[in-house]
Amino acid sequence: MDHNEDECRVGGEHHGKQDDEEAVAREEFKKSVEAKMALRQSNLNPERPDSGFLRTLDSSIKRNTAVIKKLKQINEEQRESLMDELRSVNLSKFVSEAVTAICDAKLRSSDIQAAVQICSLLHQRYKDFSPSLMQGLLKVFFPGKSTDDLEADRNLRAMKKRSTLKLLLELYFVGVIEDSSIFVNIIKDLTGVEHLKDRDATQTNLSLLASFARQGRTFLGFPLSGQEILEEFFKGLNITVDQKKFFRKALHTYYDAAAELLQSEHSSLRQMEHENAKILNSKGELGEENTSSYEKLRKSYDHLYRGVSALAEALDMEPPVMPEDGHTTRVTTREDVSSLGAGKDSSVLEAMWDDEDTRAFYECLPDLRAFVPAVLLGEAEHKVNEQSSRTQEQPSESGTEPDQGQIASSDSAEVPADSGTLQEGKNEKGKDKDEKDKEKAKDPDKDKGKDKDAERKGENEKEKIKGLEGTNLDGLLQRLPGCVSRDLIDQLTVEFCYLNSKSNRKKLVRALFNVPRTSLELLPYYSRMVATLSTCMKDVSSMLLQLLEEEFNFLINKKDQMNIETKIRNIRFIGELCKFKIAPAGLVFSCLKACLDDFTHHNIDVACNLLETCGRFLYRSPETTVRMTNMLEILMRLKNVKNLDPRHSTLVENAYYLCKPPERSARVSKVRPPLHQYIRKLLFSDLDKSTIEHVLRQLRKLPWSECESYLLKCFMKVHKGKYGQIHLIASLTAGLSRYHDEFAVAVVDEVLEEIRLGLELNDYGMQQQRLAHMRFLGELYNYEQLDSSVIFDTLYLILVFGHGTAEQDVLDPPEDCFRIRMVIMLLETCGHYFGRGSSKRKLDRFLIHFQRYILSKGALPLDIEFDIQDLFADLRPNMTRYSSLEEVNAALVELEEHERTVFADKANNDKQSDSEKPPSRISSGTISANGQGPVNGMGENGGVHDDSDSDSGSGTVDPDEEEDFDDENHDDESDSEDDYNDGGGPASDEDEEVRVRQKLTQVDPQEEAEFDRELRALMQESLDSRKLELRSRPTLNMMIPMNVFEGPTKEHHGRSFEGESGDEILDDEVGGSKEVRVKVLVKRGSKQQTKQMFIPRDCSLVQSTKQKEAAELEEKQDIKRLVLEYNDREEEELNGLGTQPTGWMQSGGGRSSNRGHTWEGHGGRGGSGSRHRHQHYSGGGFYYGRRR
Repeated sequence: MDHNEDECRVGGEHHGKQDDEEAVAREEFKKSVEAKMALRQSNLNPERPDSGFLRTLDSSIKRNTAVIKKLKQINEEQRESLMDELRSVNLSKFVSEAVTAICDAKLRSSDIQAAVQICSLLHQRYKDFSPSLMQGLLKVFFPGKSTDDLEADRNLRAMKKRSTLKLLLELYFVGVIEDSSIFVNIIKDLTGVEHLKDRDATQTNLSLLASFARQGRTFLGFPLSGQEILEEFFKGLNITVDQKKFFRKALHTYYDAAAELLQSEHSSLRQMEHENAKILNSKGELGEENTSSYEKLRKSYDHLYRGVSALAEALDMEPPVMPEDGHTTRVTTREDVSSLGAGKDSSVLEAMWDDEDTRAFYECLPDLRAFVPAVLLGEAEHKVNEQSSRTQEQPSESGTEPDQGQIASSDSAEVPADSGTLQEGKNEKGKDKDEKDKEKAKDPDKDKGKDKDAERKGENEKEKIKGLEGTNLDGLLQRLPGCVSRDLIDQLTVEFCYLNSKSNRKKLVRALFNVPRTSLELLPYYSRMVATLSTCMKDVSSMLLQLLEEEFNFLINKKDQMNIETKIRNIRFIGELCKFKIAPAGLVFSCLKACLDDFTHHNIDVACNLLETCGRFLYRSPETTVRMTNMLEILMRLKNVKNLDPRHSTLVENAYYLCKPPERSARVSKVRPPLHQYIRKLLFSDLDKSTIEHVLRQLRKLPWSECESYLLKCFMKVHKGKYGQIHLIASLTAGLSRYHDEFAVAVVDEVLEEIRLGLELNDYGMQQQRLAHMRFLGELYNYEQLDSSVIFDTLYLILVFGHGTAEQDVLDPPEDCFRIRMVIMLLETCGHYFGRGSSKRKLDRFLIHFQRYILSKGALPLDIEFDIQDLFADLRPNMTRYSSLEEVNAALVELEEHERTVFADKANNDKQSDSEKPPSRISSGTISANGQGPVNGMGENGGVHDDSDSDSGSGTVDPDEEEDFDDENHDDESDSEDDYNDGGGPASDEDEEVRVRQKLTQVDPQEEAEFDRELRALMQESLDSRKLELRSRPTLNMMIPMNVFEGPTKEHHGRSFEGESGDEILDDEVGGSKEVRVKVLVKRGSKQQTKQMFIPRDCSLVQSTKQKEAAELEEKQDIKRLVLEYNDREEEELNGLGTQPTGWMQSGGGRSSNRGHTWEGHGGRGGSGSRHRHQHYSGGGFYYGRRR
């Protein structure tokens, strides 16, 4: 409330101040009118001095000549000084010279009042001054009567006539000239129809008549808007009713003739525009003769239209509306485009736009007349003006109805937001004024007070409405940048119509023009708003186009390489307006031609942006396709001639082919059977982490004999799917291999074949595909579909393929680093599993070879170098990075020597072990000797092994034997794992483990239910029998509570033993004494306590406890020895079959691992060393899930 009161107080103060200013202005105007009235009285009844008084003044020729010269330069600044000089001289003998000087003076509009004062002074002193002055001024309008200035410049003569007519009117108003018939002669001469043949004379006469009608409204009998004092001032003029009728008839007749001339000239201009448009479409440019004739006719039409409009406004008539007059100053117009496009075939129209949404955006504009009242669109004034023009034709002297028409016409250019309310207010003011005129004679003072109150109220209402308009418009303009959809911009357009006024339209145009240079996405929506508003408000589009055209000319003429974003914004705005048919095609072609004339630097970007915006539209439009084709040919010729940089060359080609796509046959889509489409949908659309179980279940349901080949083909197109889903394809492969083992083998074979094919072709276009296949191969290893030997064979193949042949430079050029990318991709996918055992040593050896390959490439690109650094930091952060080929070659030689020495030592040990120990059972099945690669034979703990016995199927394993071995060694394996692993978990020997898959046996559900029932009965019987058993003795192997220890378990270097019972601890600390300290656990109440006791060493309790612990220790040592011997025999047998020397031997650090991993999850890798875990689901099948 307080805020509202403050606003009201501030508004009241503002209105009070404005009222004071208006009151001061009214007082000044009143004083000036009163001064004129007094001057007229003095001129009508002059008190001229007698001859005796004139003789007392200065009559010298010199002084009079100087004063007469000053009369030729009358102005407001010298008025007082000149009048003082005229009062001090006697010009009775020089009146004719003074009149000539005044007639020759070049008067401006601001000097008319000064000339009137001087002429009044001379009229009041010299009797023959007024007739001479009137004759001299009339010579300006009738040069035929005088031979002076016949060859003067027409413009100077026109200006002279205008100032002279104003001076004559003012002299008539102040009484210097009393004969009103001189104006009859002047008007009769100016309204002569013969002058219409001369265009210059017609334009001069129109301006003179408009000036006469504005200044001498009383001659025409028009009402005088203003104060009552003006009416009193003009009442004394002796203008007859017949003279008023003559003036009105003459001016209206001349106006009608001029309007007909304007119509004919407009028709000629339109015809010439159509001819020029045809020439432009065919030839692309106009000749000099056509251009000059068009410009001449256009200028003549513009001058004539301005003159006729000014005369119509002065006569309180509506200016003539020319048909399709919105763009008559353009060579090609929007109406031309629409009219020419109307005759096109509908199929061509549809081809102009790429889709239906685009066509609807640019062509389907909202009808503002359906959403907004007509009075807010400025269309209601036309009806009011028509009514006022009809009332003017009737002979009435009251002038009240024409006054209303004048008010409506004067406000037609500006319609406020609440124009309906304002219009009612104006009508009410007019009615109040009529009533006041009738009752004015009765109570003039009261009427004046009421008139002032009504004016104040009207002004207050206007101020309030303007304030609301300003607030609402600012909020609307702030919402403009957020209108990024068709609905939002259409809604904002309708809202603006409720704020429609001339000033608001200017503000809107300025806001649209100042769109941020980086917000190019707003330009189509701003253009749509302009196109929608232009259906009812023609000046919005014309003002915006003028601003854009001026900005383009300024930027193109500046010729600097700055403000590229501003240039692009400007030209794209013009292009969007062209697509809405607001900007004419001629403007777009002129902008494009200006860029092509200086086809360098930023002009190339501007031209390409223009073509990208509206080039396709102009090329597909029938009326501009010929010219756009010519422009595009010029563009391509300039590109071929000029030595453009690659960026500009690409820009030009993109713009050209966007406008004019190359002709090619339609692409025939491949027709796939429904089953194949369903497979592609499952793999490329539906597959993700949440749906992998569903996809696997659906794939299993497919008719396998029909779909296996196509499914394999789709699995190999991993490069066409999402990169992040490659591991899901590998997971599906693992899941399907449970039921179709040959499918997984086929997938692995195809991947390896594709990798080798990529190495043989080395095609740049296949790089993405090759990287995807490397990732797929690594994921297949992660899901245990292939052996580590395959990975290392592939890695070495990538490094050495094609080297040493004649095609080395083609298959692996020195500057090509793509093979490095392939190695990095594979190792990033599965390299972190090579962290222990023989696979670790294999990877270490390969990384040394990889460093040699990297160094052979020389300087690497930065992205490759960074990827290599990340790879080594992830896999081997402590590995030595060699900086030269000499260092890495020396390291390889040292590695080979070490491996050769170790292999020789192992060979000798194998011979000795063969003579001492019987051959052990080989649990892995028979071993094939084929398939040994460069790194095969590196055992996990330094021994040599054969990796061909793997999932790839190169070795053979008897399933029954494998299962038996699994059952026999399962307990031993679980007992020994915790004692002999490397890092707290089982030793990783994933590359040595064999997966033997067995088919699930079909079990009868009834038999299974019967078996479960008998098993439960047996377990219950066993449990009941155990309850009835009595314990023969209490349990002795009780654990000692931790709270019984008073401190650390042992604070000395002796060895403590814990007895079976848990209540005795023997200490060897006192070795020489005959007693042993023990702790006895006792319980008092709810607390447990210990007591120390010393018992003799020869006590049976001490002796039995020591014997039992010694036996347990000996048993553990035997088990350890047996396990180590078994491990040694295993390694010796493997070393005997190896073909390559091995290095980095580690003594006694390995163990034999069982490779018989069944699908039910028994045995196999476990703990932290496994790559995967099995996940079961209800569908009867399962798939692998990775654990990184």
